[in-house]
Amino acid sequence: MTVFIPLFLSDIAGSELLLVLFFVLMFFGAKSIPGMARSLGKVMQQVKNASADVQNEIKKSGVDIKKDLNLKEIIKDTQDEISKPLDQAMTDVENAIHYEPKKRNVNGDFKSNQEKLKEDNNG
Repeated sequence: MTVFIPLFLSDIAGSELLLVLFFVLMFFGAKSIPGMARSLGKVMQQVKNASADVQNEIKKSGVDIKKDLNLKEIIKDTQDEISKPLDQAMTDVENAIHYEPKKRNVNGDFKSNQEKLKEDNNG
């Protein structure tokens, strides 16, 4: 368990702290110290609440920005835009690899073997 020590108290020893408390008692008196402590407590609570409100607002605005941006849809659209040309290029490469030049048949027409097979199967 770690104990939070404010920065200015890290260099003050116990006897020095008692000396400071003694001077506070002397300057402000025993009657005004409880009121000052209450005021200090209220101020610290208000600062804590304000800090929590700011943190909540930051979190809410982050969620709102995330909803406004709709990152998943933007990523999907970008992925589609990139994949379409790549798919076309892949198809072109596969067609180039499996390319079969057209041969002149008996009639003088240029037809590939695949076209001939299709004609034979159809009719």
